[in-house]
Amino acid sequence: MTRAVVLGGGLAGVLAAVALTRHADEVVVVESDHYPAGPRPRRGLPQSHHNHVLMTGGIRALDALLPGVVDDLLAAGAHRRNLPGDCLIFSGEGWFHRVRTEADLIACGRPLLDEVVRRHAAIEVVQGVAAVGLTGDTRKVTGVRLGTVTDGWKHIAAPGRAGGIAEIRTTTGAPLGDLPEIARSEVIGADLVVDATGRRSAAPTWLAALGVPAIGEITVPSGVAYATRLYEGSGEIPAVLVHPKYTPARGGTLFPIEGNRWIVTMTGDPPLDEAGFLAYARALRDPVIADLIEKAKPAGPIRPCRDTANRRRHFEDAELPEGFLAVGDSVVTVNPVYSHGMSVAAMTALRIAEEGPSQRAVAEVADRSWRMAVAEPRKGGDAKVGRAVLSSAGLAAEVFHGQALIPAVRDHQAVFRAMVDDLVEPLTAEQAISQFAWAR
Repeated sequence: MTRAVVLGGGLAGVLAAVALTRHADEVVVVESDHYPAGPRPRRGLPQSHHNHVLMTGGIRALDALLPGVVDDLLAAGAHRRNLPGDCLIFSGEGWFHRVRTEADLIACGRPLLDEVVRRHAAIEVVQGVAAVGLTGDTRKVTGVRLGTVTDGWKHIAAPGRAGGIAEIRTTTGAPLGDLPEIARSEVIGADLVVDATGRRSAAPTWLAALGVPAIGEITVPSGVAYATRLYEGSGEIPAVLVHPKYTPARGGTLFPIEGNRWIVTMTGDPPLDEAGFLAYARALRDPVIADLIEKAKPAGPIRPCRDTANRRRHFEDAELPEGFLAVGDSVVTVNPVYSHGMSVAAMTALRIAEEGPSQRAVAEVADRSWRMAVAEPRKGGDAKVGRAVLSSAGLAAEVFHGQALIPAVRDHQAVFRAMVDDLVEPLTAEQAISQFAWAR
């Protein structure tokens, strides 16, 4: 194809653009926001203040798409932790033994990850330009109608009017006169338009304006809010996860990130005041996180998030016109406590790079994460199975491979033995913590 236009300059959009450079002569990314100077949260991405984790599937996909980017991310201060080898985890069934598996995670601030990825991607992003609609018909999308953004409002672009494009700039900081024609046009033609505008995507409305039938959509409330705070703290500490008993309600996580900081998140319905946040952490099934943050210095305010519903748009089942593709949170958004969004974006981009753009492939990549997020909790469960998972390296690997979005290779004989043989006794909190070179 000659030109692909990606709408949205977040992680999913930038990675999709990288993938499309293998299939298109020209790839243009349009972003309504402006990137900050350096790894700082940006207005157009409220989630950048909260915890972000790359799971193993995402780590592998990112490194395949942009070789060396993971090493640079770690060199910039991100932390890699094995699951559960480098993580202190109190699951619904009890404390995990410290065993190594093939499942890893990388924890860092979202602004750092975005900046490192953009630097490696070397993709030109035109900022301050918003998509306001599509051109074409029910058979083919032929381009995008553009506008500029001022004071949070989208305006239809007026070609040749400098006043309408004063806020437009590109990732390279090119002066206005050198900007690509897209920045001075009301409409840009494209062989492929990719919607990566995220959770609040207007693509279904844009497609409906072309006469496309409604896109099927499912929303499953999570019933969970969360709150996040940064603290000053050493990176020489495991990731700490305290899960609720049966549902994704009252829980907490602590991850070391760059800059000698911890990012701490409370899930359920945590209060936002200083004393209430600490009391909530102490009231979890184990107070290990509260013990840590009580002695630490806060490095920012407590920030809430209540937009946690699981939502899936079935673009793959719709009669879409040729030349349109939706990716990332525009398609599937799961409760952020599962930490899958960035990994799914990277895995989707790698699939596009290898096979070309396909809405069916996008859905297939996201399906595993979706099913995990909306599965009904098994209240009570099977105590024998739960204890076996805690005690068996093979069963632990099975569990964490699923969370890490990588295939598990199950040794059925080892699993059978773990289920029927005498198992090691469950760990106490003190025993679990003593597995690490760190004391409560």
